[in-house]
Amino acid sequence: MEQIAASELTQLAREQAVLDLADFDEVVRLYRPRVFRFLLASLRDRDVAENLTQDCFLKAYMGRAHFRGDSSLSTWLMKIAMNLVRDYLRSKRLRFWTKTRDTALDPVDVSDWIPDGRSSPEAELIARTEVAHVWQAVSALPEKQRSVFVLRFVEEMELKEIAELTGMNPSTVKTHLYRALAAVRAGVGQG
Repeated sequence: MEQIAASELTQLAREQAVLDLADFDEVVRLYRPRVFRFLLASLRDRDVAENLTQDCFLKAYMGRAHFRGDSSLSTWLMKIAMNLVRDYLRSKRLRFWTKTRDTALDPVDVSDWIPDGRSSPEAELIARTEVAHVWQAVSALPEKQRSVFVLRFVEEMELKEIAELTGMNPSTVKTHLYRALAAVRAGVGQG
């Protein structure tokens, strides 16, 4: 009897999630700030974050018929955003190496193409603050640790939600978070 009630509740939750997608303007209004914050914190580039936020909601709109309601709408959108970050970083690295190969320059000359976050006056001003030291340390983290850190402390997601979103085991999420915190603390202490 309890199993039937639980399965009925799960089915009702799925139906509600699908109904939530019917008013997509409302979905965008509710979840856009969270998706944008995650993208901005992950990439540290406002223009790219804006573009990827739009891409995220476009992908969600185009794929709304495939949303099964197995996870929350928020988790589904954040998973799309996370995949967009991964794809963006992968293509950015690919563009760098393609450009390098096509120009066949000396590696010393190629180093001029690598962006330096401290080159702009705004970045130099921000670098003097404690927040900049934290983000500098976060940006040095491996991708999984950085994602877990941002999802936990920027998006304030629970460990269980992060595990569901990333597809990692909850204990793996805890390990990545522990290592990320240790690295950020060490980085801020040196900064």
